[in-house]
Amino acid sequence: MENPIQFLAMGMTWYVVLLFTITLHEAAHSWMSMQLGDYTAHAGGQVSLNPLPHIKRSQFGLVVLPMLSFIFNHGTWMFGMASAPYDPNWANRYPKRAAAMAAAGPGSNLLLMLFVGVLIRFGLAIGIFAPPASISASTVVIPAAGYSGGVAALAVILSIAFTLNLILGIFNLIPIPPLDGSGIIPAFMSHEAAMKYHRFMWEPTTSVIGLLVAWHIAGRIINPAHLAALNILYYPMVSYGVNN
Repeated sequence: MENPIQFLAMGMTWYVVLLFTITLHEAAHSWMSMQLGDYTAHAGGQVSLNPLPHIKRSQFGLVVLPMLSFIFNHGTWMFGMASAPYDPNWANRYPKRAAAMAAAGPGSNLLLMLFVGVLIRFGLAIGIFAPPASISASTVVIPAAGYSGGVAALAVILSIAFTLNLILGIFNLIPIPPLDGSGIIPAFMSHEAAMKYHRFMWEPTTSVIGLLVAWHIAGRIINPAHLAALNILYYPMVSYGVNN
């Protein structure tokens, strides 16, 4: 993307969608923990789709990291991160509740991905969208012939929303600390084993090593998942392969 204006416009679009996607994710964690008896995130204002409390808590992950990732990836995709506070003592006392809280974040993203998929299928049905010849993170759907302007912008927004919510949902389900998938595991443990597991998860070294391992294997999981999701989305109209 060589045009600076197009690069800036695409960056702003990615950032708005990313900010909403991560805010939804953290708000889902926070809402679930509040429902199950931990009001830590509620006290910090995280039970909200207002991005400001989340930005205030995670300024690097929600401001600096997205911009840097977009620049270094030449405008092809953007990455960010945030976190919702919770009471470790509450998680130790109620490991199954903590597991439900962990599952709420990626669950909310996968549900939003499904909703976006329904909107794309609706656009295909009424003839304003068409399947792209080549897929990418920003090109899940394109405007049909004769449509541009607002329809083209909507196609880009839905494409990014579909991709980001799939990535955030799948990535966070990897069962490696500190990702949400590791927080779901205690639901299947005894209370004593869950307490020991929580102590292991909360070790800073465990989190750093876990992130490095998860980042290394993420592409092997997410890329096939993205391709499979698109083939399901477009079935039986189009079938995409690894070279599309």
